[in-house]
Amino acid sequence: MLAIIAAISFGLALILDLAKVALGDVITVNTLVVLGLLLLALHLAGVGSSTRSWSWRRARR
Repeated sequence: MLAIIAAISFGLALILDLAKVALGDVITVNTLVVLGLLLLALHLAGVGSSTRSWSWRRARR
């Protein structure tokens, strides 16, 4: 799930950069790229994975 949100963030950053659109001083293209990298790093670290709930269901049987 985090990887999908990261991909959306990267896509939005690309579209905004190509269209030369500014969303203000706080949200810039660089902010969206950093957000995407953070989400991708969390995904690779295993945050938000559902392996715990899968093992719990299997152990219950």
